[in-house]
Amino acid sequence: MATDIRLKEALPEITEAIVATYTECSRTSHLGHKPLPSREAVVEILTDLLDILYPGYWRRQNLHIGNVEYHVGDLIDRLHDSLTQQVVRALRHEHDQTPREDRPAIDLEALAQQKTVELLKRLPDVRMILEQDAQAAFEGDPAAKSHHEIIFCYPGLEAVSVYRIAHELLLLGVPLIPRMMTEHAHQRTGIDVHPGARIGPGFFIDHGTGVVIGETCDIGVNVKLYQGVTLGALSFPRDANGNIIRGMKRHPTLEDDVVVYANATILGGDTVVGKGAVIGSNVWLTQSVAPSTVVSLEKPSLRMKGPVGQEFVPNYMI
Repeated sequence: MATDIRLKEALPEITEAIVATYTECSRTSHLGHKPLPSREAVVEILTDLLDILYPGYWRRQNLHIGNVEYHVGDLIDRLHDSLTQQVVRALRHEHDQTPREDRPAIDLEALAQQKTVELLKRLPDVRMILEQDAQAAFEGDPAAKSHHEIIFCYPGLEAVSVYRIAHELLLLGVPLIPRMMTEHAHQRTGIDVHPGARIGPGFFIDHGTGVVIGETCDIGVNVKLYQGVTLGALSFPRDANGNIIRGMKRHPTLEDDVVVYANATILGGDTVVGKGAVIGSNVWLTQSVAPSTVVSLEKPSLRMKGPVGQEFVPNYMI
């Protein structure tokens, strides 16, 4: 390794210059004695929760009816402590962002514990919904040989599983952590599901890469999406000062039994895709669709060139 002492003399100056930006660029610095939620801890919590929701598939194997209760009890006890700590940090940060005169006097530790225990109570119901999601994947993909394969191998189910946990935390009023969870799933799977979306049971994302589901989406029962689908906003309404108005419905509604094929884009809070409709590949849709409607592009024309004087006929199947 090169060690030019003269060059190293500049390192304190570099350090000073970087630290100087920490006060100037306050939006990208968090200094003080009140830590934010830990990325590593949130991922560990998520893994513990998935271990509970899918026993035998994540970290701990050799589980059976004689030891599974002890295993789950140990995880629940650990989650009580670890999740409460992270929720306290998130609540404290949100509390500190409120103007001092508007801050209510509240025991954040007690509130965090209440929210954590409530999430743990909801896990049986989450499991019942995930059972339907896994079944929808099995029924919707002829390549699937078993439910085991779906749980082990399908990124869509993993992304939806994380979403269902994060959505419950969001409903409980936990800030930051739900987005941290779904963004972790986004990094792992390439599927971006906002925890604020409302998604019914029996939801299947096939292949999955590039799927985007926005915050105010409403998705019914037994809906199926393919890779590259975007359920996004058509535009962002702004106030008189040009600031984005938050909290309005910006993303589409998909009613029950809708199928959306690869790379379709559906935009707008007023866009409703009716029950049983099918949206074809590469469709760009910004208006509502009646139930049981099939929306597709006109068949594109292909131009193929082979060697001069020879007809080029592709010899392959998809």
